[in-house]
Parts: sequence; structure tokens; C-alpha cells
Amino acid sequence: MHDREVREALHRKLLKEYQNDTNTLVLDELGLRHGTCRVDIAVVNGYLHGYEIKSDADTLQRLPGQVSLYCAVLDRATLVVGEKHAEKARAYLPDWWGVEVATEGPHGGIEFDTVQLYKTNPAIDPVALAELLWAPEAAEILRRLGTAESFLRKPRAALYRYLAQVVELKELRDLVLQALKSRARWRGQRPPSSDACS
Repeated sequence: MHDREVREALHRKLLKEYQNDTNTLVLDELGLRHGTCRVDIAVVNGYLHGYEIKSDADTLQRLPGQVSLYCAVLDRATLVVGEKHAEKARAYLPDWWGVEVATEGPHGGIEFDTVQLYKTNPAIDPVALAELLWAPEAAEILRRLGTAESFLRKPRAALYRYLAQVVELKELRDLVLQALKSRARWRGQRPPSSDACS
């Protein structure tokens, strides 16, 4: 099994319910911390749920760093891992991460076994969350809050830090999710499909 095969099966099976949900955005390769790393699949609705895929063909070399970055931003996270790495990979994960083990079924298809249910992240970093916004989006939110135009011309890092200071985490999270879903078109966005098995 390779990453691409697991990803396609994940979209067809575990994420099938979101395909025609107008309140949910499903993205391949969502960048975090200005592209420092990318979540393999992100589901954006009332939560930001990231799925990291480690097939049997992958290594776990990058996993600790990815986990650290995901923990700063995501509400929920699930590791989708091949049997080869399943036991070792779990040692890198906080207890709120979900774990799905991907195996090849008797007819060659990929099946998923839930070995750990995901929970909610107890410690999101507000600045890292704000960095999911594009600079104009952050500026517009601050403008609506009455921030001086002179401040809005500062570098984006200053806007993110200030936004994280003046907006409570729950409201900031809602604003970020709304902004993500409002963007006209994403690289890696999966268009709704009328055929759930396509």
C-alpha cells in the first residue's frame, strides 16, 4: 500500500459523508505555519480535523515534527497508518489523536480499523491558528474590530499576534473556520461528487 492508495480509500470510505455536505470543506494538503508542513487531508466544518497518512511504504522520520505542528493548530487529528508502523507510530501521539489502521482487504481494497478514537485538542496555540488566515483576511477581521488602519499595514506576523491577543480562542477558531470555508477555490479542494463511490 502506498500513500496515494490510502488517501483515495480514505476519501471514498471514511470521508464519504462529507462529499455533498455544503457546510464542509475537504482539502488535500492544507499548509500549516505558512507551509512549514502540510496536513494530508483536512476536514473543515465546525472543527478543523486533520488526517496524516503513513502507509507501509512511508517512514516515521518526520512524524514527531508533524505531530508537534498539528497539535498547535488542529481541533482534532487522526493518524491513518499501515500495519507495519501502527504500533511504533502510536508512541509519538498525544492521547487525543485518533488512529486508523489501514490494511489490504481480501479483494485488494483498503480497509480501516479504528484502534483509537479521536478527542478534542486541549491546547491550541492561538497564533498558529491565526496563521491559517491570509493576511488580508486577518486585516479585515481586525478592521471590523476597530483596529487603526496604520496598524493594519504592519507585517502579517504582527497582525496574527495581535489577533490572537484581542480575540478569545473560541471566537478566533470560528472566524478562521469561516474564512477557510469562504475562500472561492483552494488548491487541493475536492469538488462535491454526485457519485459517492467515484
